[in-house]
Amino acid sequence: MAKGKAVRIRVILECTACVRTSVNNKPRGISRYITEKNRHNTPSALELRKFCSYCSKHTIHTEIKK
Repeated sequence: MAKGKAVRIRVILECTACVRTSVNNKPRGISRYITEKNRHNTPSALELRKFCSYCSKHTIHTEIKK
């Protein structure tokens, strides 16, 4: 059998609040998570609500390109 593209791919989720505030203030860091998604079920960018240790609250983390 021929190997095609993998269905499950690894994606990196990055905090959207940290990216915005690090430009104006001194950089504190950016919260990132690594997860997997199914390419066929979720073709668009993945957005999850995760805990950000730098903001100390739950924020929206979006998929970034590697």
